[in-house]
Amino acid sequence: MFHPDLIRHPDSCPALVLNADYTPLSYYPLSVWPWQTAIKAVFLDRVDIVAHYERAVRSPNAEIKLPSVIALKQYVRPSAFPAFTRFNLFLRDRFACQYCGVTRDLTFDHVVPRAQGGRTTWENVVTACAPCNLKKGGRTPKQAHMPLYLEPIRPTNWQLQEHGRAFPPNYLHDTWHDWLYWDVELEA
Repeated sequence: MFHPDLIRHPDSCPALVLNADYTPLSYYPLSVWPWQTAIKAVFLDRVDIVAHYERAVRSPNAEIKLPSVIALKQYVRPSAFPAFTRFNLFLRDRFACQYCGVTRDLTFDHVVPRAQGGRTTWENVVTACAPCNLKKGGRTPKQAHMPLYLEPIRPTNWQLQEHGRAFPPNYLHDTWHDWLYWDVELEA
């Protein structure tokens, strides 16, 4: 019987990247590298292979099993605060409208509208569904009688990583389970 890794295309064999302390560089998005990047890092002696797929790639004179988990040899110190991006904002707000709680048709909203002097900062922007954003218009939540679920804050990277653990990816290779800790049970 064939092992599933043997028939898998190399492009569907990413490597989970761990820091030198064997913790994931990132939970959300999950720190993975394409197989080519992982192999290059192995040859440059920048990573240690922790686990591998059964799938191999071949050159005229070598066969290399694709790494499934790698650990950096030098520790990368994470920055304290994440970049302000739409994705990180949605993650901070747990992919839910901060006015009504729905999780679809998401946009972002300036709490104090730009027309009233509001700026695009962590403390003034929240996730909002399109209907709530339209309903609120150019008013503050108080003016629109639309209270926020949570006051917007500038999150730390740790806070975003903790939020990300509630949203595991659809696929995790068996060799990754020992290194990842999610809030829900997962099937590989």
